[in-house]
Amino acid sequence: MARDRGIVAMTSPQLPAVVESAQLTAALRRGGVLDAGAVREVKVLHQRDTLVSQIVRLGLRYVGESAGAPQSLILKTPNSAFAESLANGGRREVDFYTQLAPKMPPGLVPRCFDGHFDEDGPTWHLLLEDLTDSHEIATKWPLPPSREQAMAIVTTLARWHAAWWDHPGLGDTVGTWASAEDRAQHMETFAGHYDRFADLLGDRLGEERRTLYRRLIEHSARLSQRYHSRRHISIAHGDAHIWNFMLPRPGVADTVRIFDFDQWRINVPTSDLAYMMAMQWYPDRRQALERPLLNRYHETLVANGVSGYTRGALDQDYRLSVLWHITGPVWQWSINIPPLIWWNNLERVMMAVEDLGCEELLG
Repeated sequence: MARDRGIVAMTSPQLPAVVESAQLTAALRRGGVLDAGAVREVKVLHQRDTLVSQIVRLGLRYVGESAGAPQSLILKTPNSAFAESLANGGRREVDFYTQLAPKMPPGLVPRCFDGHFDEDGPTWHLLLEDLTDSHEIATKWPLPPSREQAMAIVTTLARWHAAWWDHPGLGDTVGTWASAEDRAQHMETFAGHYDRFADLLGDRLGEERRTLYRRLIEHSARLSQRYHSRRHISIAHGDAHIWNFMLPRPGVADTVRIFDFDQWRINVPTSDLAYMMAMQWYPDRRQALERPLLNRYHETLVANGVSGYTRGALDQDYRLSVLWHITGPVWQWSINIPPLIWWNNLERVMMAVEDLGCEELLG
């Protein structure tokens, strides 16, 4: 959510009908932030494309009483080049904001004023709170965060996990459980990708790493028992790198917000921690922050009502999640993510596996 780069009249034909004044007025009234007034004018303040979506910052002007109403909003829509191939991600994000977010404690994610997925398109949109002026991303990718920033991020992640920890709606009204058969099929697909990945890399993938992959595939059913226990489980973000968190700007008294929920799912929550640290940080930074952040995460879980989950269980889950994440670079390669990303992820996660002795979990 970058700062403005000029104000342009709203003439872009691809914007959905929800940005029309009457529909915006109705959405803001449903959200409880606009009473007697009405939206009079809408302007595009800034527009940018990401890999999978289009982000538009809208400026609003009102007629009548509008005290407390937002002066700007974020409109998120699919990137037209990927609207069909990645439609499921859009569906999941709309589901998150419209079904899960309203049931969560405030201050964890941006407020959503409207969201809709159109199966016929397939297309979708989200109308979100604009945090541009109050929040910022911690660093420019791929620079890791400061200790203070990392602590704030992990505190919010723990609060979010705690909100769904062993929730009775998991698999019923909240997400779906993957069956043993589902996970077996998933690993069979992965094994096919891995074979092609290994062939491509040749001697750039050493024999020790090849053995690690083969053993993970062989023992995947046993390792999946932790997931199938359905205990100490929550909603995982699925893409919890630090650049999917917005931190309050200096001088702003507010909380960290999480965004981009196109990959959320029921999972062992340490999957997010392992993705954030083991996959994204080189050893020196990870080793400096890993233990303090795991301590903070556990303390925050306990402070937010999670019981019966020991610090030792957290360590065990974290190591198992790090081991699972060696599959990540292969999946990324399989969907044509650039080597700049998956190759560095591969190197970092393999060093974490070695540091943490994760291979012991294979028996």
